[in-house]
Amino acid sequence: MWDNLWIGGQIATLNPDIAGAYGLINDGAVACDNGKIIWVGPVSDLPGAQQSLAKNVTRLDGALMTPGLIDCHTHLVYAGDRANEFEARLLGKSYEEIARAGGGIRSTVKATRAASEDALVSASLPRLDALITEGVTTIEIKSGYGLDVETELKMLRAARRLSDMRLVNIQTTFLGAHALPPEYDGRADNYIDYICSEMLPAAHEEGLVDAVDGFCENIGFSLAQIERVFKAASELGIPVKLHAEQLSDLGGAKLAATYGALSADHLEYLGQDGVEAMAAHDTTAVLLPGAFYFLRETQLPPIEALRDARIAMAVATDCNPGTAPMTSLLLAMNMACTYFRLTPEEALAGVTRNAAKALGISRQTGTIEVGKSADLAIWDVASPAALSYHIGSNPLTTRMIAGTS
Repeated sequence: MWDNLWIGGQIATLNPDIAGAYGLINDGAVACDNGKIIWVGPVSDLPGAQQSLAKNVTRLDGALMTPGLIDCHTHLVYAGDRANEFEARLLGKSYEEIARAGGGIRSTVKATRAASEDALVSASLPRLDALITEGVTTIEIKSGYGLDVETELKMLRAARRLSDMRLVNIQTTFLGAHALPPEYDGRADNYIDYICSEMLPAAHEEGLVDAVDGFCENIGFSLAQIERVFKAASELGIPVKLHAEQLSDLGGAKLAATYGALSADHLEYLGQDGVEAMAAHDTTAVLLPGAFYFLRETQLPPIEALRDARIAMAVATDCNPGTAPMTSLLLAMNMACTYFRLTPEEALAGVTRNAAKALGISRQTGTIEVGKSADLAIWDVASPAALSYHIGSNPLTTRMIAGTS
């Protein structure tokens, strides 16, 4: 007998091989055994009497089942906050002005360096819990607020510990090339040396790195500097991704794509050459409408160009203390629709199937398909579009990882 069988629901599989919007199966059924999905289809096609097929049979009564949600871009682990910078921006200061004056990422670096690993875990748990309550089953967490070996490792260890304290899948990303620490002022190339020769190897040696990221921007690092980080990651066999084209078009997305990047993220200023490179190398576009909103940006990512090039578009919170203090992936879906004009189907794909692709875990999760982990969410809504439609409500009723809630 199967471990679990859910029957009589709307099953939004997000499987592109199933015809129709959302890969939807009405009056559908899903079965799992040993944590894996082993049967998906209409109730009428079940291979026997329902009670004889599974130890536990749950009637969905028309409720919606989706894959568990995936937040594929966050900076969830940090200390301190930057509410004062929010106020400064409202009083006329730009993000770049604040960063160049020693605020921005550096202020969070100072607080994070001073915090213990236990303190980082405690500070991060409420943010993680907020995402979990909205059906998130997998979350990516970046380092990048340490900018030295000790603190970067501390952040990554704290991120990994969160999965021991909550039922959630954690993917950790090394983001040493996030900003220039004060002790390296005027010596950016020396800092890149430090990343490549000491920081990244130490994190990799400890098994703390699922991917390597960087911030390619005028207030971040140049193309040449990011390429050195990518080469170091490639030598260690670690996949890469990149914060690219958020404030200007430096060609970061094109560079990332040529290194086979899992994703290029932000992309408000992405040009056509970047689009073409991403399409050629199957690099996912990660859209971050929370940062767009919080920074009061007006330059929209080139959504139509991404669609025309058939580039997978993911959606994430970008949860961070400075530019997206946001812990609602459902709100990010709504913002992606209202600001970027994604369809509700694109938004849901963006936090499931395409988010899994952005993390390189599509074989394990992201759609409701036989052989994948039974990472599932059940919602009290009448249609999948309702998940992007509502603002400030949470219709989640059940969240499961490997069939366990």
